[in-house]
Amino acid sequence: MTEPASWVLHVDLDQFIAAVEVLRRPELAGKQVIVGGRGDPTERAVVSTASYEAREFGVGSGMPLRIAARKAPDAIILPVDAPAYNAASEEVMATLRAQPDAVVQVLGWDEAFVGVRTDDPEAYARRIQRAVLERTQLHCSVGIGDTLVRAKNATDFGKPRGTFRLTVDNWLAVMGERPTIALWGVGSKISKRLASLGILTVEQLAIADYTALAAEFGPKMGPWFRQLGRGDGSTVVDDTPWVARGHGRETTFQQDVSDRGEIERAARVLLTQVLDEVVAEGRPVVGVGLKVRYAPFLTKTLVHKIAPTFDRETVAAEMMKLVARIEPDRPLRLLGVRAEMEMPDEAREGHSPTRSGW
Repeated sequence: MTEPASWVLHVDLDQFIAAVEVLRRPELAGKQVIVGGRGDPTERAVVSTASYEAREFGVGSGMPLRIAARKAPDAIILPVDAPAYNAASEEVMATLRAQPDAVVQVLGWDEAFVGVRTDDPEAYARRIQRAVLERTQLHCSVGIGDTLVRAKNATDFGKPRGTFRLTVDNWLAVMGERPTIALWGVGSKISKRLASLGILTVEQLAIADYTALAAEFGPKMGPWFRQLGRGDGSTVVDDTPWVARGHGRETTFQQDVSDRGEIERAARVLLTQVLDEVVAEGRPVVGVGLKVRYAPFLTKTLVHKIAPTFDRETVAAEMMKLVARIEPDRPLRLLGVRAEMEMPDEAREGHSPTRSGW
């Protein structure tokens, strides 16, 4: 008897955050709902998600909340409630893991890859949709593929509440004429660099010259982008628990800040929060990072490697070295700090810092 074929399914919750809010407040169903910040469009914050009704007015994730409110003046704007979304996500992922012979790789709150062996991936996808809806009252779309890349891109064609299959057989027919930015893994900056090489579409990327790509992106990334254009890549869904490389926090100042003392205090408060998260990991800090956004909107990131340590004061001192590099008297609108941790495989290579301070 022939063994069933191996498939990758990409499960993506439809308008997840907005949908969770509608479940809590059914009167919001069918209305323009925007979730972001503390729900106040007069504050500096960005849109976390928007309902499909709000998206019709041009509202999208990452958009400043004040602009979203301008685009959709009748929208209901709600504050972000991360614990509620975490709880809903855990229910969804538990549902996926309960499916027959499923291997689940979580990508975030609202999406996951599911590896299965089946002769009818569409039927399996619909089974997943029914199970998620019955347990959580949330709808999802499912992309079906023979690689992770194809499954991920297939989901866009299945939204909302549907399924779509992308394989080596129909990849170029479906994706070939689409712009490179439509590919999972290609953002606006990469697509512009590809355009500078005359590569505008997925098909052009799929047949692009290796040498030109390697010259632009390097000997590893160049060929990888060509592979992406072909939809090729891994076929294996990996359910190994994700290990965070670091933790970070950031704050958007409601008024631009240029006073160095205030900036240092804000950095220390953020770092305290970050180190409280790091201590739970039980791994030493091996690097610090600082993100600054100068007014009106220029963002810079500073990073610095340090010897593995558990000592808070040592980490704080290294962070303050980065703070000292902030341009003096130049107003800031955002400040973020990050602590990078030693990864488990690095620890096995012989690092053994002294545990003190935490």
